[in-house]
Amino acid sequence: MKEVKPLRIACIGCGARAQTYTQLMVKRPDRFQVVAGADLVPERVEKMRKISNNPGFQGFSDIDKLFAVKNLADVIIIATQDNYHYIPCGRALELGYNVLLEKPIATQVDQVLEVERLALRANRRVMVCFVLRFAAFYRKVKEIIDSGALGEIVSIQANEGVMPWHQAHSFVRGHWSVVGKSSPMILSKCCHDTDIVYWLVGRRCRKIASFGSLEYFRSERAPAGAPARCTDGCPVGKECPYNALRYAGDMRDPWLGMVYDRAQEASPEAITSWLKTSPWGRCVYHCDNDAVDRQVLAMEFEGGVTGTFTMTAFAYGRHIEVYGTRGVLKGGETYRQHFGSHLVLIPHEGEVSRYTVQAEDGGYELHGGGDPGLVNALYEEMTKPDGAPLEAAISSTVHGHIIGFAAEEARQTGQTVDIEQFQKMHLKKK
Repeated sequence: MKEVKPLRIACIGCGARAQTYTQLMVKRPDRFQVVAGADLVPERVEKMRKISNNPGFQGFSDIDKLFAVKNLADVIIIATQDNYHYIPCGRALELGYNVLLEKPIATQVDQVLEVERLALRANRRVMVCFVLRFAAFYRKVKEIIDSGALGEIVSIQANEGVMPWHQAHSFVRGHWSVVGKSSPMILSKCCHDTDIVYWLVGRRCRKIASFGSLEYFRSERAPAGAPARCTDGCPVGKECPYNALRYAGDMRDPWLGMVYDRAQEASPEAITSWLKTSPWGRCVYHCDNDAVDRQVLAMEFEGGVTGTFTMTAFAYGRHIEVYGTRGVLKGGETYRQHFGSHLVLIPHEGEVSRYTVQAEDGGYELHGGGDPGLVNALYEEMTKPDGAPLEAAISSTVHGHIIGFAAEEARQTGQTVDIEQFQKMHLKKK
C-alpha cells in the first residue's frame, strides 16, 4: 500500500485567514504539516509558529527569503491583502508550487486572466478560497437544484447583508475602505457571491447592469459636533452604534483581533490608547473611505436565466431565492433565525419541504462552516491524479471574478456590459 504523506504547507501572509486555515490543518496531521510562514509583522509569524506545532517551522520576514529556500512546501497559502495576491502567486507558480489563493485572485482583470494562464503553463494547481462552495448551506442548495426538484431554473436572486459594524470595520475604517488601495466592494466583499450565483446557475453570464453608491458613511451625515476620532469625546458617543470604544467592550471579539495583535490580552485602557492613533479609532463619518455601502446587479445568463444580487451594509447575512419551472427554493439567515429551517422548497404543486443543514465543525453554516470543507477539499484537490476535475480550480472561478469586474464597469458607466466583449477587451490589453 502506498504511503500517504501529509502536504507541507507554507503561508505568505500570516494574518486572520491564514491562521483560520492552518488551525484547521493542524488538527489533521495525517494530511497537513505547516512548515513555514512569511509576514512583515513578526508577531504574526510567531503566532503561525505556535499554531504549526512544528519544531522545524521556518519563519521569514518577507517572501523573497521564503522563496529562496528550494522545495520548501507542497502548497503555498497566499493570504496577503487583495492587491498583493497576483505577484506572489505568479512567483509561486513559476517555482513549481501549487497554491491555495485567498480571494480575490487579483484586483485587475488582466491579472486574473494572467494567473489562469500561468497556472496552465506551469501545470500547477491553484485553488481559490471560495468557502461558500464548501459551506453546508450552499452545498444543499446545489444538491436540490441538481436533483431537478425545481425543474428548469428560470431566475435566481441573492443578497448579502454585510452588517453595519462589519461595513464600518472593514470598508469604512479598514483595509478595504479605499478602492484604489484595495479593490471595489463588489470584488473585495462580494466575489464570493458572484461566484456562488454563477456556480449555482451553472451557466456563464452574458450581460450585466449595476447601480450603487456610497451614501451613508459620509462627512455630511456626521452628528453635530462629532470629532475626527471617537476617543476625542464625541457628544453622541454613548448612543452611536459605530463608537470605536466598543472595540474595548462588546466588539472586542472577533473584530479587534483581526487588526490588533494584542487584542485578547490588552486592557481596555491599552486598547483605547491604541485607538487614538489607529485607523479603527476614527469616526465613521470622517474617514477617507470611498467603497460603496449599497449595490445591485442585474444579470442575464446563457439560456435566458436571469439573476439579481444585492449588497447592502444595513442587513445581516446572506439569502437566496431560486425560481424554477417546478418550484421555488428560498432560504438564508432570516429563515435560520426566525423560521427554524435554513431552506424551504415550495413546489408549484405538492407539499412544502424544509431543510436544515449542519456545518462540519458545528459552526456557522452559511459561511464559516465552509472553512473546514475548504481545507478538507484542499487535500483531496492537491492529491488528485493529473487531469482530474477540481472543485474550486482557477479555471472554474475566473468567470465569477469577471462578473464582478464587469459589474463595477457597469456601475461606473451606467451602461449594460456584454461579458464576453468585456473579457476579450482585457485579453487584448495583455
